[in-house]
Amino acid sequence: MIVSITDDFDPGRIADSGQCFRWNKTGNGSYRILAGKRCLNLTALEDGVEEGRYGLDCGEAEFAGFWRDYFDLQEDYQGIRERIDPARDPFLHEAMEHEKGIRILRQDPWEMLVTFIISQNRNIPAICRSVELLAERGGERMRDAMGQEYYAFPEPEAVAALSEADLLSCKLGYRARYVHAAAEAVLCGEIDLYALKNADEAAALSALTALTGVGPKVANCVSLFGLHHTDAFPIDVWMKRILSEQYPDGYPYERYSPYNGVYQQYMFAWYRHRS
Repeated sequence: MIVSITDDFDPGRIADSGQCFRWNKTGNGSYRILAGKRCLNLTALEDGVEEGRYGLDCGEAEFAGFWRDYFDLQEDYQGIRERIDPARDPFLHEAMEHEKGIRILRQDPWEMLVTFIISQNRNIPAICRSVELLAERGGERMRDAMGQEYYAFPEPEAVAALSEADLLSCKLGYRARYVHAAAEAVLCGEIDLYALKNADEAAALSALTALTGVGPKVANCVSLFGLHHTDAFPIDVWMKRILSEQYPDGYPYERYSPYNGVYQQYMFAWYRHRS
């Protein structure tokens, strides 16, 4: 099917924004996107990034039932950008102009919990490799619309059933025990990730940081990318530099609520690309 997207949408910028680790570039403007048990092949048509026309290898029902929400297409990102006064905050305005097209994907909270536990102190290629190895060890073997094989992201039961040797073979290192503990916490009801979607931000962060191996940065990433709490504001090394250099008198969280997480993504991407 073909879809037309008139609001901000740039697959390349989304893939490179640090929020997803199962997007694989297959050609100029083309991506193979894995999300949970689903796989989508997306291709920009002609000058797709500018014109907003994309070919998808799914039907209208699947697009309406899953992918439209996954891409957060009901949100007005142009409107979010227009909230920023360029005279008052020239750095953020410049970041948004360069990185417009990023959207906050509505990803599965379990997948995000495990993915961002794995992400600690690692670069993106290493994270992607470990996530794929974990999917191969515990995920269901599936085929996409073109008959190509892929592995679904493993459910908590499958991760909990993996041995320490299995998890270590996924190149997880010390994170292996954190991943296993997360699976056990979900299975025993210590945390209900899906209920946290409707919790306030403070309650969500408190529940997430109570898990073994989950600190504030990982918790904020899960909140933003898995629970779609758009005010969550992950702070890593890059963001610490930005806050220190660009906002020495303090970042205006209240002014930019409830979209601080969206603005964080623009700043994070722009600062990395220009450094």
